[in-house]
Parts: sequence; structure tokens; C-alpha cells
Amino acid sequence: MYRLRVIDWTAALGPGMLVGVPTTSDVELDSTAGRIILSTVVLGSAVASLTATVVNVALPTLARDLEAGSSAQTWIINGYTLTLAALILIGGSLGDRFGRVRLYRIGVAWFAVASLLCAVAWDVPSLIGFRLLQGVGGALLTPGSLAIIETSLRKQDRGRGVGLWSGITGLAGAAGPLLGGLLVEISWRWVFVVNIPIAISVLILSRWTPESMDPDAADAPLDTVGAVLTIAALGGASYALIEGPNGTFSTLEVACAIVAVCSLAALFRWQRGRDHAMLPVDLFADRTFAVANLLTFIIYGGMGVMFFLLSVHLQVTAGWAPLRAGVALLPVTVLMLLLSSRMGDLAQRIGPRLPLTIGPIVAAAGMLLLTRIGPGASLITDVLPAVIVFGLGLSAIVAPVTSAALGGVPDNRAGAASGANNAVARTGGLLAVAAIPGLVGLTGDALSNPELLEPGFDRAMVVSASIVAAGGICAFLLLEDKPETEETTPGSAQPHRHGCPVDGQLTSISGVRSA
Repeated sequence: MYRLRVIDWTAALGPGMLVGVPTTSDVELDSTAGRIILSTVVLGSAVASLTATVVNVALPTLARDLEAGSSAQTWIINGYTLTLAALILIGGSLGDRFGRVRLYRIGVAWFAVASLLCAVAWDVPSLIGFRLLQGVGGALLTPGSLAIIETSLRKQDRGRGVGLWSGITGLAGAAGPLLGGLLVEISWRWVFVVNIPIAISVLILSRWTPESMDPDAADAPLDTVGAVLTIAALGGASYALIEGPNGTFSTLEVACAIVAVCSLAALFRWQRGRDHAMLPVDLFADRTFAVANLLTFIIYGGMGVMFFLLSVHLQVTAGWAPLRAGVALLPVTVLMLLLSSRMGDLAQRIGPRLPLTIGPIVAAAGMLLLTRIGPGASLITDVLPAVIVFGLGLSAIVAPVTSAALGGVPDNRAGAASGANNAVARTGGLLAVAAIPGLVGLTGDALSNPELLEPGFDRAMVVSASIVAAGGICAFLLLEDKPETEETTPGSAQPHRHGCPVDGQLTSISGVRSA
């Protein structure tokens, strides 16, 4: 269990500094202090959610302005995800060690500076570099948001606090395409500028947020070797998968593939049996946890390709304006808000096997329906039926896969399990977006050429839908019909487990307890 140490920053910084900062982990959610804490973490998480979705809508306009080819556009999307996925686990460790609010503020400030740099990027390489920096900021702020809720609010309010965080952050991510469409009408650079005032608000509000850290983490060595190996594995794989299909796999691309495989093998060997490991390899010995993460990797990988390509396809091939393309996925958000919690309750009663079998197959059917989109596509007859079917399938996936991943994990390992599941989801999307567009012929200037994009998009949806449906088959074959039980050890606290789709990825949320 975590033992909470609260830092009295008023005393540390001297009289008159940070007046009114609470120094207790018993803040009531409905109090002024509780609302400030919730606003702080929601706004910070919203920044990361917005960035992950608005850029997709802005991509065609951005590509024309900077003359970005297909591989460059993929790097613009994946640059952010690469550093976020690679560093999110060590970001949580840094917060435990040096202070969660401190790392959260650093992450938000870093994110804001990187966003400003993205807004003034002068060419494709500079934008990709600044997107990589954005991902670093996201990796620092994302783990801290939930930890702050769990270590600041009183126990009876934490579940409601996490639920509000989940819902509001999900809405922010869902509003991203719509906001992106509005901002692109001014300039694609505004999709990055919009982050800055939000980040400033977070930094101001965080002055009244109590600090906390894990005393056990203070003396534990940081797993820098694990972080370096993760970056090498994901970076090498991304480069080989994105650049390889554009040519004949040069020596550099083959070398990157070899580095990725060797780094991955070294990472698992390094993490196994290590105290305070960044990646909790031992948890994968549990069959349910391992299968749930396999499903997360497969399903969210396949769906990540759809989220990447759909807005581009609607604008380039169907000729839609950015705002109209941004509206296309709103039905998915509505269905998630209406159905996701109900599917979570159903999975708790009957077990996750049936929802995770049916959900991916339904989602895959929706992805196949998207192949009807072509020049002059209609929102009502071509797009809406597909996104509704996809949204129904997604609603059946998110909460059950989170419950499956965390249901059998000991309470004191829930935080590590949640972080691992989050990283697995983002890694699946990263690698699928890197690999599939090139494999189906979306290379060169295909993402900007409607004659090449239309058949390439259709092939990508068939491949991605097949991957998502395969996840459903794996769930049927590998999961057990074992509903969660409500039994707990007397005096123990149940973890809070929620799921929230952000930019098509899974954000697993679990309780972090204090003792």
C-alpha cells in the first residue's frame, strides 16, 4: 500500500506563499478546495485529450501548408504517441518519488511550451520534433492527474471524483474533432495555440492542490535503463514500419528493426524480478491480466488506424470541410456516454468474455461500413450508419476490458496494472498506425491524393477490422466466464475502476490507496 506523505508547501516556501493550500488528504469533493483540485486535474488531462484528437482533423490542411507526404503525416501523429507511450510508466514513478503535483505542473508547463513550438513550426522536421516534446509533457502529466485525486480527496469521495474526471476528460477528447474543425478554419496552428491558455489555468489552480509522494519510492532507483530500452524498442519499430514501405528497406531501416527487437527482449529480461520495475512483468503471469492486455493491444491497435485515417479520408476523398469531418465521430461519443457504464455493470455480473467477444466484432462491422465512403459521401447514408455501429461496439469494449485487466490484480498492485494497461493500449495504436498505412499502399503523397487514398483507405479498414474482430475471437477462446465478486478483505478498500476512451485509446483508471 502507498503511505502518503503530504508536503506543507506553505511552510517550505515561507510566509505568504500559497496561502490556503490544503495539507491533508481528506479534502471533501464538494468543498471549494475539492472543486479546485478536480478542476486542476480535469483541465490538465483535457489538454492531452484535445491534442490527441484535434491534430487528426487539421492534418490535411497542415500537410498542404508544409508539403508533408504520407510518412511525414504519420510521424506528425505518431511522434506524440511515441514519447507518451514510452515514458508514461516512468512518468508515474517520477511523480511518486519527487511529488505528484510537482511533476504534474512540470508536465503541464512542458506541454504548453511544446504546443507553442508546434504552433510556430516552420517545416515538417521541426513539427515532428516538437510533437515528440509534446509527448514527453503528456507522459509527465497523465499519470499524476488520477494520483492527485486519489491522494487528495477523502476516501468516500474518490470514486465520484474519478468518475467525474473520466466523464469530463472523455467529453474533452470527444470535443477535439469539433474544436479542431472550427480552429482549422482560422489556421491549423491554432489547434496547438488553444492548449496554452488552458495550461496556464492549470498552473494557477495547482497552487491550491496538496502535494503528495510515496515515501517508499524516494530511496528506490529510477528505472532509467527500462525507459531507454522502451524508447529504443518503440522508436526503432516505428521508424522501420513507417519508412520501410516507402522504399526497399534500407540498411538503416533494417538496423532499426533489429534494434527494436533486441531492445524489447532486453527490456523484458531487465524488468523480470527487478524491485520497483517500471514495467510490472510479474503481473503478466496472471492469465486474465495477460489476456486482457493482449486484447487491449490488438483491439486498440486496429481502431487507432481508423481514428487516424477517417478525418483525412473525409476531407481529401469526400471533399468535406474540416468542421464537418470533425462532427462525424460525435455519435460515437454520445453512445459511449449512454452505454459504457451499463456495459461495465453487465460485465461485472456476467464476466467480460461475452461483451469482449461481441463488442469487437460489432466495432469491426462498423469499420467495414466505412468503406462505403467515397467522393461526395453523405453524412446520413454513408457515414452515420457506420459510426453508430462502431460506437455500439466500442461501448461494449471499454469498461469490460478495463475490468478484465484489473479485476484479478491485488489491490496494492492496481496502480501498476493500470499504468501497464494504459501503456499497452497506446503502444498498440502507435505500432498499428505506423505499420498498416504503409502496408496497404498509403505511401508517398497518397494521403493527399483522393485517387490513391480511397482504395488505400478501404484496404486499411479491411485489415484493421480483421484485427479488431480477431480480438473478439481471442476473447471468446481465452477468457473465462468469471464475473467479478464484491468480496473484499475486511477493512480493505475496493479500487475504483473506470474506462474512458481518449483519442481512440484506452485510459485505464484504478484506485491508488493511502494508508
